[in-house]
Amino acid sequence: MKARDVVVVDGIRTAFGKAGEKGIFWNTRADDMAVRVIRELMRRNPKVAPEMVEENVWGATTQEGDQGLTLGRTSALLAGLSDSCSGFSVDRMCAGGLTAVTAAASEVALGACDIAIAGGVEHMGHHPMGATAVPNPRFLTDRLVSEDALVMGKTAENLHDMFPEITKEMADEYSLYCQKKTARAYAEGKIQKMIVPMTVYSKEGWVVADRDQQPRPETTMEGLAGLKTPFRIQGNVTPGNSSGLNDGASALLLMSADKAAELGVEGRLRLKGYAYAGVKPEIMGYGPIPATKKALERSGLSIDDIGLIEMNEAFAVQAIIFMKEFGLKFPDDPRLNPLGGAIAFGHPLAASGPRLVIHLLNELAERPDVRYAMTTMCVGLGQGATAIWENLKR
Repeated sequence: MKARDVVVVDGIRTAFGKAGEKGIFWNTRADDMAVRVIRELMRRNPKVAPEMVEENVWGATTQEGDQGLTLGRTSALLAGLSDSCSGFSVDRMCAGGLTAVTAAASEVALGACDIAIAGGVEHMGHHPMGATAVPNPRFLTDRLVSEDALVMGKTAENLHDMFPEITKEMADEYSLYCQKKTARAYAEGKIQKMIVPMTVYSKEGWVVADRDQQPRPETTMEGLAGLKTPFRIQGNVTPGNSSGLNDGASALLLMSADKAAELGVEGRLRLKGYAYAGVKPEIMGYGPIPATKKALERSGLSIDDIGLIEMNEAFAVQAIIFMKEFGLKFPDDPRLNPLGGAIAFGHPLAASGPRLVIHLLNELAERPDVRYAMTTMCVGLGQGATAIWENLKR
């Protein structure tokens, strides 16, 4: 059978909070964040009745507590979707949400369902990355992986070793541009329309979470230069040129192009292709490069065909290596993260992949000149993830 075209109809996310007791979502359950996003997708798309959604797929890195019990199924029930809506959860660490999207899209493409919701959620305040994991000791005793592979900041320092021409000053300069772009996007009201407000309980009582906590518009090069390098003495990686530890949820509404036409719903993006690739775990930030090459080759495209790129910046060095590999202009190529990236917004692991697509949805609505766009990210333990999208608003 011929695969069906899969389109993205809509996408929305919560604000991204800081992880921990000072975070806006400290007293909020992860599954309630997912439910808020699902309900907002349904509210915004009244032509899609709840009983039409056949699959609900959610990424979460730590699948326990309020992120456990097959979140894809429980969040469907909690959100008021039909009992007939199936659901499941996936884990690909940072790319868990993007994996949920491509898994759901694959179901739609092969006719297993017509309409699906796919997203990612991470409450890193409740579930610090790897806190309850028990890695097989043979990873280290048999030297299958470096000890650095289990500490993401050390993997970024390793990238600086691989590419010594990428200095700390370059990483800081890239990060400064990221913060500036995000501040400008907020000032222009572009970020607010991607966030669904959520009433949450905090130390100040009930408040509305409708703005990301992570951005630092006051950032300066002098301030970045003075930050400590916690992963290596006199190293290059600092809290200022890295993404944060965050809480948040994001999701997309997907369907076949035929079903969208039948319902009179506008498909905004078409999934052109995607690929995942592995690299040595101790240099996990290199992952977007082989994943992107693989996705481009299998889609019959080149990097010159890609008009917009949304990259999840786990670390500035990783983004700069990508720019260097694909000929993008440092420090601020207009094709890359025009609204800023994870260094400003934060990186709630599985929630980040759908967040990248949500950015494209909004950016491409204003860019009919761009036909193809891309989302890409590195993944803990040495992977890369890339998806290529066609702009249908041309």
